[in-house]
Amino acid sequence: MEGLRFVSKRADENDSGVFVQGIHYPAMLVEKSGVWIKHAGSAMLSQQEYVIESLGYPTLLVADEGDLQFAFGEHCWPLLKGESVMIPAGTEGCRLLNAKDCRLLWFTLDGPLTATLLRQINAHNRVPAKQGILPSQILLIRQIVQVLVRHSGTSDASFQLAQLLWGIIAAHKGHSVATSAVLSHEIARVVDAMRQCQYKESFSLAEMAAISRMPVEAFRKRFTVELGIPPLGYLQFQKMERAKTLLRNGMSVKDTGVEIGMSDPYHFSKQFKHVVGMSPTAYLRHVGSVAEDE
Repeated sequence: MEGLRFVSKRADENDSGVFVQGIHYPAMLVEKSGVWIKHAGSAMLSQQEYVIESLGYPTLLVADEGDLQFAFGEHCWPLLKGESVMIPAGTEGCRLLNAKDCRLLWFTLDGPLTATLLRQINAHNRVPAKQGILPSQILLIRQIVQVLVRHSGTSDASFQLAQLLWGIIAAHKGHSVATSAVLSHEIARVVDAMRQCQYKESFSLAEMAAISRMPVEAFRKRFTVELGIPPLGYLQFQKMERAKTLLRNGMSVKDTGVEIGMSDPYHFSKQFKHVVGMSPTAYLRHVGSVAEDE
């Protein structure tokens, strides 16, 4: 996979560290925004010295744990815990020194407006340079890595990644930005499971709790706090949103119900009306089909 690579200077050493990286293919709407996160990852380094390779995109590299040195050409400067460096696209010859036991985070940017975004945070450089970074931004970058690695190779997390990216920019510009912009790992596991089955499965509360690996009541409370809605209510909401999409794409009411796990048309119509405020047929008359929009 293209992206960032750390190559140990010791060719005879097999254990170069633990590396995790993902790649993002943006959804159309995010791509039209002009800038998006392309890669993100983390590394726990086990050697003293590395060469950084394959920098095809502007890269923000963060020292998340431990202190090391960053070298480029004749220049070498400390990269302490909580500090970062911006590396321009196409840069070659960057090195990490005294890096053993350090943990790094990084993400790369892509899109026609990348240079404009970098100028907004004083990071549009010709050569690698230290980059000012806030603790809240590092928390957001950790979340970027978690989200992108979990959804690597897809556009499934495009809007979440866009939210996190703009959170980083807003924090840099002095705006008030929450540091908990994504779900905890336990709750994210459940939300991902719902989405992966296209909301066709009707998970019980106990089944959701089992996926999260939490006791039922602790899961229910945590889910409600993080999303602002109880688990079963969230599942019902997502089922109806999926149903709207299917109906507008020309699927019959009966088949739409089957696709979201409600094979009884009466039950589906009743639940749809309860959530949406009108029956599936009335909804389609009201908003029209996708074909009519085109």
